Formats: sequence, structure tokens, C-alpha cells
Amino acid sequence: MPKASAAVLVFFTLTVKSSRLLLICCLVASLNARGLAQTKTPQPDVSSVAPDVFLITVDTLRADHVHCYGYVNVETPTLDGLAKDGVRFAQAFTPSPITNTSHATILTGLLPSTHSVTDFAVPLSPTHPTWAELLQRRSYHTAAFIGAVILDSKTLAPGLDRGFDFYDNFPEHSNTKSRWGRVERRGMDVVERAEAWLSAHPTGPHFVWVHLYDPHDPYEPPAPYSQIYKGHLYDGEIAYADSALASFVGFLKKHGWYDNSVVVVVGDHGEGLGEHHEDTHGIFLYDSTTHVPLIFKLPAGGANKGTVKVVEAQVRTTDILPTVLDLVGAPAPERLDGESMKPYFAGTDMAPRIAFGETDYPLRFGWAPLRSVRANGLKFIEAPRPEFYDLQTDAAELDNKYEPWNVQVQKFRGMLADLRAKAPPAPSPGVVGEGTVDELKALGYLGRADAGSATNVPVPSLLPDPKDRIQEQNLLHAAMMASEDDREAEARESLRKVLQLDPKSLPALRQLGELELKAGDYASAAQHLKGALEARPDDATAAFYEGQALEKTHDLAGARDALETSLKLMPLQFPARLLLGQVYLALKNPKAAEDQMEAALLLQPASVEAQLGIAKAQIAEGKFADAIKQLDLLAKSQPTNAGVFELLAQAYLGSGRKTEAQQAEAQARLLRRHQ
Repeated sequence: MPKASAAVLVFFTLTVKSSRLLLICCLVASLNARGLAQTKTPQPDVSSVAPDVFLITVDTLRADHVHCYGYVNVETPTLDGLAKDGVRFAQAFTPSPITNTSHATILTGLLPSTHSVTDFAVPLSPTHPTWAELLQRRSYHTAAFIGAVILDSKTLAPGLDRGFDFYDNFPEHSNTKSRWGRVERRGMDVVERAEAWLSAHPTGPHFVWVHLYDPHDPYEPPAPYSQIYKGHLYDGEIAYADSALASFVGFLKKHGWYDNSVVVVVGDHGEGLGEHHEDTHGIFLYDSTTHVPLIFKLPAGGANKGTVKVVEAQVRTTDILPTVLDLVGAPAPERLDGESMKPYFAGTDMAPRIAFGETDYPLRFGWAPLRSVRANGLKFIEAPRPEFYDLQTDAAELDNKYEPWNVQVQKFRGMLADLRAKAPPAPSPGVVGEGTVDELKALGYLGRADAGSATNVPVPSLLPDPKDRIQEQNLLHAAMMASEDDREAEARESLRKVLQLDPKSLPALRQLGELELKAGDYASAAQHLKGALEARPDDATAAFYEGQALEKTHDLAGARDALETSLKLMPLQFPARLLLGQVYLALKNPKAAEDQMEAALLLQPASVEAQLGIAKAQIAEGKFADAIKQLDLLAKSQPTNAGVFELLAQAYLGSGRKTEAQQAEAQARLLRRHQ
């Protein structure tokens, strides 16, 4: 028994009959029990309290562009402070240089070839539990706040929202053409949303994921970072993201959530910045796009407190989830491709881990996918023209020492073969809607319809090596960003340069065709879209666009054929059905026109255009009574639509009801005058 408590007990026994002394005794005992006799309130034993968990992913963040990683051309005081409070991993690697794929890895602890989210809109299988699901089972309150539509769980990242009580998706329909709020959110906007949710849900424990997209191109940091970092705006975006993170960390400290929390900050992938001729990311597996910063801030005062400040051993982003589960005492799922890094915190294990790399994004251009192994200071990249680097003497990966008989090359090849053998069957490609394709373009990625990712080549190594085509990708990316900013002349120039390099480039032909269609140069649009379809006959959207262009040039038969082709590939296209119906009307085939309009109406039952199209076809067929019935109903719901009454006049006249025809015509004229 503590001395103070024993003294109080003796005192109570000796003075039990004295009410005054009894009152004093109880007061002393109460003060002692509550710990208020000390001048400073002691902190609770946080080791017995479930820690809050905060995951911060900073998109497109290279490790070597963070101040605490030795980069002097940027100020990142918040990241530096977290590193000072925690553990910084100097050699952390992501397996994927694409946002949705790399985040699926972070959230599941699985390689892309295991979780199968290797393309946009591919659903994450329910068989792979996520952070949120695993912590939700431990009574955690869970929320996610994303900075770009590429992680929207309704469209491009289905399944990533599993286990989250709240997942802050983007609005389904945006009222702005600006990229802000439509496809991207500023970092400060993201953290303010997270802070608002935490304020409304103060009871813990919490798991909150905050995704800061700002360092992703285009590099457009707000003032004053646009001026401070003029000339190296990528660094300006990083500095701005760090300032947004400062707001969030400050909020956590203010509300007492910081100390007893696990805070993980990690880049999802890096950025090429021209190294190996790659301007952005997604194509290659060099360290420029796979080496990411990773910082762990551990709960204060508990058994999990780290003694090591910097871990030099090679680790992977697949290791993050197992580590967090270990720290909070949660059981791990049956399958993980990573392992806990907790032994590194105490310095009991400093062994490096093998890092795999995988990218299927080149397939979208019709090029070979890449795979890599990084271990023991060596790196092997499996490609049509393989690469092998000694990273200890060639950190920039410029001196390819590949020889097929090299023992290490053969060992690494065997590792990749084993990995392929263990991978589950590839899922069906994700379905990317046309509106979502536009969002992908706005973010600088090709949509499925653009890419020609489907290939009949049975062996990927027979596809072109991305190293030989990287300049095309840079130009295509520049064209997409120019088009997004309405710099259409620049976009056309970039696309024409691509066609000089490869006259059969499917993405260039497709994009140029769309630009010319939008500009009203229908003959040129039709020509480019025809070339795109010759390269990829199963591109339903390109066929639809070609049909639009041919209809505008009055090549009705060609338009009919293109639209029929498009609808065979993708039957549920309302605009294509509607246009094909109009084309059939112009071709004097009202029965076929009515069929297409009826099909369109099934897709959109409230469509006035489809209902008018049916009436036009019925009038052309001489089915005046059917047309009148259709138009009478429409006139009640569309009393100010002059087109309805014009058609009604034709139907009445065809059925011999001249008086009603005159009345309908007069109503149409009246409505026209007031339009």
C-alpha cells in the first residue's frame, strides 16, 4: 500500500468520532485517489488505450524531394517534425507507380498481382480485407478523405470504401468546369473535411485516411508557393501539401489526439521529372517513381515507442498494414504480401526486404507491361529488353548490365516466375463510363476506350518495349493536359508529333479525332477516327464518334454502319441509339428508326427527344393514330415545346383532322414567337 494511503487509514481510525476530522480525512483521501494533490495533472497511461490511427498518403511524392530525406530545395517542416517524433524509413518502395493500384496495396498489404486492382475501375475483391474493415472490427470509427476522383469508390476505385463509416467521394454531377471540385481537391480542402468529421465524431478510437493529391501534375500550387517555388513548381506543390498537413497535425494536437496515435505518412508513388525520359509516372519502374517517403509516428509512452529514428533497411508499402495491425494488437488477415516492421522500431531487426514492382499501365498504349525485383543493392527489370543494375555503383539506373546468364538475373527471374504462379486469375477489366473517361483525361491518364489495352498478343514480351515509346507517352500526356485547359492548338500539335513517331498510334488518332469533332472539322475527325478503329476494331466509343462525324458530313450510310458497330460492342448507349434512329429517318427507313428510338426510350424513359423521334417515325410510316396518342401525352408534359405541336399538326393532318391540325400549328407558331 502506498505510504500516503496508509497514513490516511491510520488517521481515520484514530478520529472516527470526530466529524470535523472525518471530513478532513475524506477530503485528503479523495485528493490522493484522484491524483489532484500534485501541482500538475499526470497524463493517462496511453499504453492501455487503443491508439487512434491516421494514414496520410501524399500522391506523387518522391522521397528525394522531401527536406528530411536530404533535399535542400524545399521546406517540409511538418514532414520533418513527424520524422523527428517518429521513425523515418530511408528506403521504402511502392510496387506500383499508379495511384489507384498503389493505394489498393497500401490499404490491403497485398501486391497488385494479388489484389488485382491493376487498372482503373477494377473492383477490389471482397476476399481482400482493408485497413478500415480490420480496424472497424476493433470498434474503430473510420473515415476517408480523398483528394482526386481517381480514388472515387463509385467510379474509378470501387471497393476501396469498404469498412469506412464515411468515404468522401466526389459529387456525381459537378456544376463546374474547373478541375477544383470536379476532379481534384486542394490539400487544405481535404484536411478541413477530415477535421470537420473528427469534430462531429469525437469518440474514438479513430482510423482516418487523408489523401493529399497536390504534387500530382499539373503543378499548380496556390500562392505564395507558386511564387516561392517559381521555376520548380513540383516542389511548390509538395511545400503546399506539407502546409495542409501542418493544419491537420495541429488540429490533432489541439484536440489531444496526436500523442496517443499512430500517424503514417507515405507517398503512393514518385514522379519521373524527366529521368529516363519519363515526364510523369506510370510507365517505368525506376526508383524515381517507386522510391517513396515513409514515416511512422508511434504512440507516446507505450510499449510501441521506437528507439530507432532512421531505418536504412529496404522496406515496402506492403509492410505498412501488417505493422499497424501489430501496433494496435489486431489480428492479421490470412494473406499478406508484407510483414510487420515493428522489429525495426526497437532495432532488433535491420535486415532488408525484397521489393517487387509491377505496372500494367503500358498496356493501355499497346506496350509491354513491366515487372521488377529490387534486393541486395541490385535491381532487375523484366521487359522486352531486360535491365539489370548495380545500385551501389549506379543509383541512377543508367548503366544496364543485363546478361541472361548472370546468376542474380536468373535468381530474380525465378522470383518473378514464382510470383506469377501464385497470383490469382486476372479479373475482368473495369468498366469506365464515358464521363469517367473524361475525368481520367483531366487527371492525365488514358481511359480504357483510348488505350487499346486489350491485346491479342499472347506473350507480353512481344509487345513494344515502353523504353522505345516513352516520348509518345509524354506527348500524349501533354496533349491531354492541354486539351483539359482548352489549349486545343497545343493539344493538336502534340498529337501530330505522336503520329510522326507512330502513324498508327491508337491514342493519338482517337484523341485527334475527338478534338476535330469538337472543333467542327468533321471530315478530318472521321478520317482520324477511322484510323483508330482500324487499329482497334472493338473501340465502341471511337465508332460512335466516327458515326457522329460521318452524319455531319452527310455520309448517312457510313454513319449508320459506324453506329451499328458501336452498339454491337456496347448496346446500352443512349446517345448512339438516338443518333442511329435519326440517321435511319434520314435514310427513309422509319421502321428501323422507330426501333432505335424505342430502344433509346427504354434506356431513358423520360427522354423527350426519344419520344419525338418515335412520333416522327410513326408519322413517316403513316401510323398517325399512334403518333397522335404519343404526342397528346407529350403535349401535356411539354406544353411549351413547339416541336411537339408541329409534329402533332402533321399527325392530325395525316389522319384527316384538319381543324385540330390548324389548331396545333397555330399553337406551335405562338410558341416559336415567344422562344
